[in-house]
Amino acid sequence: MSYVDEIVDQVIAQNPSEPEFHQAVREVLDTIRPIVDANEQTLRRDALLERLVNPERQIKFRVPWVDDNGNVHVNTGYRVQFNSAIGPYKGGLRLHPSVNLGIIKFLGFEQIFKNSLTGLPIGGGKGGSDFDPKGKSDREIMNFCQSFMTELCKYIGADTDVPAGDIGTGAREIGYMFGQYKRIKDLFTGTLTGKGLSFGGSLARTEATGYGLLYITNALLNAHGIDIAGKTIAVSGAGNVATYAIQKAHQLGAKVVTCSDSTGWVYDPDGIDVDALKEIKEVKRARLTEYKNYRPNSEYHEGKGVWTVKVDIALPCATQNELDIEDAKTLVANGVFAVCEGANMPTTEEATKYFQDNGIYFIPGKAANAGGVATSALEMSQNSERLSWTFEEVDSKLKNIMENLYKNIDDAAKRYGMEGNYVAGANLAGFEKVLNAMNAQGIV
Repeated sequence: MSYVDEIVDQVIAQNPSEPEFHQAVREVLDTIRPIVDANEQTLRRDALLERLVNPERQIKFRVPWVDDNGNVHVNTGYRVQFNSAIGPYKGGLRLHPSVNLGIIKFLGFEQIFKNSLTGLPIGGGKGGSDFDPKGKSDREIMNFCQSFMTELCKYIGADTDVPAGDIGTGAREIGYMFGQYKRIKDLFTGTLTGKGLSFGGSLARTEATGYGLLYITNALLNAHGIDIAGKTIAVSGAGNVATYAIQKAHQLGAKVVTCSDSTGWVYDPDGIDVDALKEIKEVKRARLTEYKNYRPNSEYHEGKGVWTVKVDIALPCATQNELDIEDAKTLVANGVFAVCEGANMPTTEEATKYFQDNGIYFIPGKAANAGGVATSALEMSQNSERLSWTFEEVDSKLKNIMENLYKNIDDAAKRYGMEGNYVAGANLAGFEKVLNAMNAQGIV
C-alpha cells in the first residue's frame, strides 16, 4: 500500500464520524501523489504526512451565555490550530448550528494550503461554535461573543493565531469579540481581522472574497482566450461572498442571474440587483422572498435549484457540498464551461470529478476564495505598521495576489504533467511551500 493510501486509511480510522475532514484529506493527498511518490522514503522517515494531517493543537470549550429572558444556554466552542510552518495560524470563526469538530478540522486543513497559495506568511487554522446568530438580539449575540472570547483569548495573538470572520461571523460579531479580547488582555493589536474601519479594519475586506473570486475567474478565462464580458453566471448564496462576487461580475461586464439563501433561490433574467440584495440581507436581515418586491420580473423558488438555470459560468458561494453530482450533470448539459468555488469545498468529490472528466475549467475554493484571507493578511500588515491603506491600494494588491495565484496553480499543474487540473495544481503548489518550511524547521 502506498504512503498516501496508508495515511488516508489512518485518518479515517482515527477520526470516525468526520466525513468532511476525510474528504478534504483524501482530495489533497490524492493530488500530491507525484511529490509523495518521488520522495516516499524521506517523507515516511520523517512522518511528514502524519504531521500534516494531525493538527498542532485543537481546543474545545464550553460557552455559557444568557438570553434576553435571563435563561442560560451552553454552546461548544472550537479552535483548531492546524499548521504554523509558514506563519501564525490564520482562519475564520464559523457560527452555525452545523459546526462540529470534523467540520472545523476540514476547514482548518483546507486553510493550510489556501493560505500558502496567497504567497503571504500565514499558517492554517479554523474555529467557531454551534451557536446560531439567526433570530438573536444584538445583546444576546454580544453575550455569546464575550463568553466565547473569554476562553479563546488564552490561545490567540497577533503573532500566534489571528482569527477572522466566516459564516455567521460578520463585522458585528468580530467587533464584540475584539472588544472582549482588548478588555481582558489590555492590548490593541491585530489579533482579529475583519474589524470595523474605525478600529483597525481594512478597506476592501468586506468585498475581498467575492472580488478575489472574480479576479481569478477572469484570469482563468483570459488564459484560455475567453472574455468574461457578456457571459451569464449562476451564483449561489446571498452573503458577503455571493453579494460582492455578483457586484464584481457586473463590473466586468458579465450578468449574474441567480442567488440563494437557506430557504430558496432567485432567478432574475435581467441580472441580480446588488443594491436590493444588500438591502434585504445586510439591512433588513430578511429572506430572499422579499426580492420580488424590488424586481417584479424576477422569480422566487423554494428549496434548491440555482444550478438548473442555463449559464456559462457557475460560482458556488454558499456552503460545503452544496453542488452535487446531479447538479454537475445539469450544469454540463446546459453548457457551463467554468466552475470556480467561492465557498469552502462547495462541490462534492463526485461532482468535481464529473466537471474535470467533461473538460470544464474548475478552480477549487482553496484557490478561488483565497482573496478573503489574503486581504485579512493585508489587514494584519496595516495593523502592525499602524497604517491604513486606501480601498484602491488594497484592491490592487488583492488583484495581483489572485492573478499570481492562478499563474502558480497553472504552473504547478503543468510541471507535474496535469495541465488544466487546477485542483491538483492548487494542492501541489500549496503543499510544496508547506513541505519546504516543515522540513527546514525539523521534527516539531
